[in-house]
Amino acid sequence: MKSIIFISAFLIGLNINAQNLYDIGNITLIEIEFSESNWDEILDQYYANDLDERLVCASFKLNGQSFDSVGVKFKGNSTYNANNTKNPLNIKLNYILNQDYQGYKTLKLSNGSKDPSFVREVLSYEIGRKYMDMPFSNYTKIIINSNYYGLFSSSEAISGDYLERRFYSNRNNVRFKCNPISVMGGVSPSLEYLGIDSSLYADGYELKSNLGWNDLVNFTNQLSNNINNIENYLDVDRALWMLAFNNVLVNLDSYTGPFQQNYYLIKDDNNRFIPIIWDLNQSLGSFSMVTSGGGPGASSNINDLTNMDLFLRENDATFPLISQLLGIPMYRKMYVAHCRTILDENFSNNDYYSRAQYMQNIIATEVQNDPNAIYTSAQFYSNLDNSYSSGGVGPGAQDIYGVSELMGARTSFLESLAAINLVSPVVTNIQTPSVVQPNSSVSITASISNVNYAYLGYRDYVGDVFTKTEMFDDGLHNDGVAGDGTFGVDINVSAQDIQFYIYAENTDAGIFSPVRAEHEFYDLNIIGDVKVNEIMTTNNGTIADQNGEFDDWVELFNNSNVDVDLSGYYLSDDSLNLLKWTIPNGISIAANDYLIVWLDKDTLQSGLHANFKMSASGEILYFLDANQNLLNQVQIPLMESSTTYGRYPNGIGSFIRMRATYNTENSYTALNVEEHQLTSDSEVNILIYPNPTQQLINIQVDYENKLDFMIFDMTGKLVYSGQLNQTESLEISDWKKGIYFIQFPELNLLKKVVKQ
Repeated sequence: MKSIIFISAFLIGLNINAQNLYDIGNITLIEIEFSESNWDEILDQYYANDLDERLVCASFKLNGQSFDSVGVKFKGNSTYNANNTKNPLNIKLNYILNQDYQGYKTLKLSNGSKDPSFVREVLSYEIGRKYMDMPFSNYTKIIINSNYYGLFSSSEAISGDYLERRFYSNRNNVRFKCNPISVMGGVSPSLEYLGIDSSLYADGYELKSNLGWNDLVNFTNQLSNNINNIENYLDVDRALWMLAFNNVLVNLDSYTGPFQQNYYLIKDDNNRFIPIIWDLNQSLGSFSMVTSGGGPGASSNINDLTNMDLFLRENDATFPLISQLLGIPMYRKMYVAHCRTILDENFSNNDYYSRAQYMQNIIATEVQNDPNAIYTSAQFYSNLDNSYSSGGVGPGAQDIYGVSELMGARTSFLESLAAINLVSPVVTNIQTPSVVQPNSSVSITASISNVNYAYLGYRDYVGDVFTKTEMFDDGLHNDGVAGDGTFGVDINVSAQDIQFYIYAENTDAGIFSPVRAEHEFYDLNIIGDVKVNEIMTTNNGTIADQNGEFDDWVELFNNSNVDVDLSGYYLSDDSLNLLKWTIPNGISIAANDYLIVWLDKDTLQSGLHANFKMSASGEILYFLDANQNLLNQVQIPLMESSTTYGRYPNGIGSFIRMRATYNTENSYTALNVEEHQLTSDSEVNILIYPNPTQQLINIQVDYENKLDFMIFDMTGKLVYSGQLNQTESLEISDWKKGIYFIQFPELNLLKKVVKQ
């Protein structure tokens, strides 16, 4: 994806000391020593026993870091075989001891047996993460007893830890793995309502939490019999993104496919189920059955996949998640809007192919050297464009269509559909107050054309449900003159920052702004007195505390012109214990000044040291005042070593990844990011002017063909994409002040533009 290419250029000026476990640009190294020479035979026996037995390693290293008593077992259904020389692995770092690597405790490794190209799983997860919460995924090299065992794709486990990292939920919340005991008949995880007896569901769903069967029964009942209130029980937007993803990417080993499997259902703290896609090794057409069985209903040629109905299953009551949701006109328009976004951002621009080539280049040497490779190097390269056939007939026969062979034709088919080409509203010129005080009323307006209905979705915490409030062009909502095309809405805000998006529709189509909503959103920053300003969760030699130790820290900033007494304020990393650490009496923060609190559990040391640490793999930091009012709750993403997550502009802006600006003003200049020529073979002349700019930029290019370009903000978020011949003029009045990067992927070129 383009943002990953951007991020790699973005990090040139940073001091990165430790490899991220799921860094796509680097191959993770795992070195295992078993005392038993017949370890493979033992693991086969454990798999056959099906008792979750594991073989304990004599030694285990992950990217050079040693762990004791790690447990290993084989995993997989169709990808495991006792005769395989390389089987999928499930590795538990905390099998006996409480230990983790960057917050991760379980590693799930796939052998690529269904994908000669070896890119489908990692590429599909990368695409999906743009639009919904999905596991991280990259590549891992395994050494066992000093011998190269093979190359694997490695994907983040959906565990209790995953709930806390991604869904701001208790790790013990209800969680189901939606895979049937058998795909050949019996109960599938179709989400059909089967009655109140929970035992009727047991063969189709695997309960991964302590309790939850009654929750599942109630949810399926609501889905089938109370669809108009389904948003009380289901995160509908995430469900629509999942269905759109499955359809556009021809991901048929999924809920959309004949076996209705390979997803999780997780209940968040709002009592709604969230669907999470899992197991993408057969995405992008490796799994070719549109319907179950081997008769005429089964897909047998590439046309069945490339021309697959955009609304597949919409009239099939045995697929209620599809038939019920698409039966609601607004949800149907949202689904199409999501399909269009996935198509535009990944396939119409051929980005998926560039990313696939990038991934193959990273792993090519390891694929060639893999002594247990399932496919040859020639098949590895060829399957990116051409079909692989195992030959023969019957259950063992397998055709795996080329990634571009399938998706090139699928893209053309989808682009030709009337539903994709219906004209949606246009949302521009979103306006919010430049300064928002806590506990006030705020007006948000936008210019919206060709529209029948629009709403604003907003919330003051990333773990909450968006409140949806209709926007009006009636002259009564600070929207100017009635009927002038400006829509407005008034909302009340607390002391916390607001996240919001806009949805608009007409009779034919709908559109989100930003287009990746609800997964992405705009920020409205509240100017409070004291705010969390910057956080470091992996301090590898950047800033030392009073004892010379390099620990996590948080920086508070006082936006006001008076000193603020912080006695009795609270910091916490636990939603169930928001009063975890109390700032001692007598501590104050001066006007327009900073205060550092070390998050290191070293409460007996001098200075301010909280009784908890932060996780580099992602966690929430809570900040409350002495009256226990929640002032800030910051969702910290997965962080690189020695980088911080801070506000820009300082004290009032949104959070971005940056280089540490400890105890001083946050600034982009600390990143030392400049224009970056990724390769030196381009002689194309590109002129961007004026730069800096306040509103209008022009991109002038000396190039004989149309040229794709994308614009990203400093976080790697795509804010605009387009195509130009000679000169493109862009209005950027609705963009925030800051630094943006314009990328020309065909030229491997990155240019910087500053919005003043």
